[in-house]
Formats: sequence, C-alpha cells, structure tokens
Amino acid sequence: MGVYILGIESSCDDTSAAVIYDRKVLANLIANQDIHKNYGGVVPELASRAHQQNIVPVIDKALRDANIHKNQLHAIAFTNGPGLLGSLLVGASFAKSFSLALNIPLIEVNHMHAHILSLFIEDEQHKKAPDFPFLCLTVSGGHTQIVLVKDFFDMTVIGQTIDDAAGEAFDKAAKIMGLPYPGGPLIDKYAQEGNAKAFRFPHPVVPGLDYSFSGLKTSILYFLRDQLASDPIFIENNKNDLSASIQKTIVDVLMKQLKKAARQTGIRRIAIAGGVSANSGLRKALLHEEERGNWDVYIPKFAYCTDNAAMIAIAGYYKYLRNDFTDQQVVPFTRYK
Repeated sequence: MGVYILGIESSCDDTSAAVIYDRKVLANLIANQDIHKNYGGVVPELASRAHQQNIVPVIDKALRDANIHKNQLHAIAFTNGPGLLGSLLVGASFAKSFSLALNIPLIEVNHMHAHILSLFIEDEQHKKAPDFPFLCLTVSGGHTQIVLVKDFFDMTVIGQTIDDAAGEAFDKAAKIMGLPYPGGPLIDKYAQEGNAKAFRFPHPVVPGLDYSFSGLKTSILYFLRDQLASDPIFIENNKNDLSASIQKTIVDVLMKQLKKAARQTGIRRIAIAGGVSANSGLRKALLHEEERGNWDVYIPKFAYCTDNAAMIAIAGYYKYLRNDFTDQQVVPFTRYK
C-alpha cells in the first residue's frame, strides 16, 4: 500500500503545502508574499504574519488538488529549520496540531537536506536520480554548500561559504544596480542578452573547498560608484553586460570549488539544488561538464528548485520508511545543523 505524506514549508517568505503518494507529487502549492518587494528584502515579522494568513487556505487547496481526504494521510512532514524563527513557528505549530488531531506521525525535516532529496521526486519529465555517493552543490539565498551525500540521511558538508551565500550575492548585486527584489532572477534574465566578458570582477581566494562572496559585493559596489561618478546612466546603458558579467563571476566561483571537490573525492556524480539551481548560467556550466564527459549531472525540475513543500514531503517519505518520527516537544532551529 502506498504512503500519503503532507509536506509543509514555511522557512522564509513562501507558504507551501504539498501532498505526495510515495515519490509522486499529487499537489504542490506555493503562496508568495509580494509585500517584501516594498522593502528590498524579506521582513521577518511581515513574513510570519503572512504565513498565518496563508497556511490554512494553502493546505486546504493542496488536499483538494490531490483529491484526497485528510484522514487518508499517513504522516505530516514540516520544515523545522534552518530559517526565520517566526516563519518556522507557524508551519511547525500547524503541523503539530494537525498531526495530533489526526493521530498520525509527525516528521521534522531539515530544509537543506530536503533541497537535496528533491532530486528523488518521481516525475514524468525528470526520472533521472543519482546513485550514492554523489556531490551536491546546494545554493540559495541563505546557504552555499558542497555536500557529500552517501545516503538519504548520511550527508556531510565538505565546503561552505564563510560569509555570504551565492543567492545573497545575486540579490545584493541586483540591489546595487537598482533592480527590484528579488533581483537574482532579473540578473539571470538580463544576462541572456549581455556580454559576460564585458567587465571583470575579482575572484576570492579561499582555502579548501569553502566560498566567500562578501568581497565580490564590495568590488561591484565600488566599481559602479566610480562609473556612475562620470556617467550617471552607466548602469542603465550597461544593464545586460553588467548582469552577464556578474553572473559569470559568481558561477565561475561556484564551479571552481565544485571541480576541486570532484577531483579530491573522485566522485563524478554531481548535482545541484536550492533556489540558485534555477539559474541558467549555473545549469549551463554543469551541463557543459557533462557534455565533455567529465561528470554525470543531476538537476532538479524548476518547480523543485526554490522553496517548496514537495521537497519537504519527499524527505518526510524517506523518514517515514525509517519510522523516523518526532514528538510535540520538537522546536524549530534557525541555523544549519
């Protein structure tokens, strides 16, 4: 008999609910919070309030879209961290109450582990899942990590950012250019029409397999400050080339350490996950390595790149098979563990 899992994701500013049957997604709903565009970034207090407004309608619609009754659910999986505490509390509180009312198991899920396990969602268009072990570059607005994945729940971070995440670098560079939030997707869009070699920005020198992006943001800030002093419309006239050059720099930095990790571990199965895995420049760079015969590459479907509850549900599914449940005393955590 198959297993129905309800997944709940509320780690940042998207309220998401999904229902899966074994590894197949029956519904995956996301309620976005446009209010943050007015502030150039996520405002935690506003995010938690919006989650409270959205969570019941989103879960109700997910169950209806999946065409199942709540009593058919076998377990409820929810994001327990890392993320914004107020946002996490909304999802965790609902999940606890719902599991208690239905008398079914409660499963806590690590948000970053779930991004990686999204690669195992069974989909008609994306049936290719990696064998173990593999390396996964998880890149988002809050995290940048190279993870050695030996099993569904045996994961070791072998490289990570020592300051800012790659997604944050994209968004901050976009903000410096005067682009609206979230700016990362806009840089990707404008980069399609630009010359990636038009401008050069320095690459950080970091030991081991770690990353650093704070210096890149500073160099972009100073470069544009100097250019605008002599040409007030420099950004507008060079928006596409600037976007392409910034994107190429960030992708090159990500790829350099990932290639080093592949050489050091001898692993050729390489995956990406997280919000920045939707970036076209990063996807092209990985697929280029696969075309050259260097790697076997695994890239999630676009719908499972950004924060979504389907990835929480699939992680919950594998935990359910292990009887890895939690109780009502579980509390959210804000930092990666």
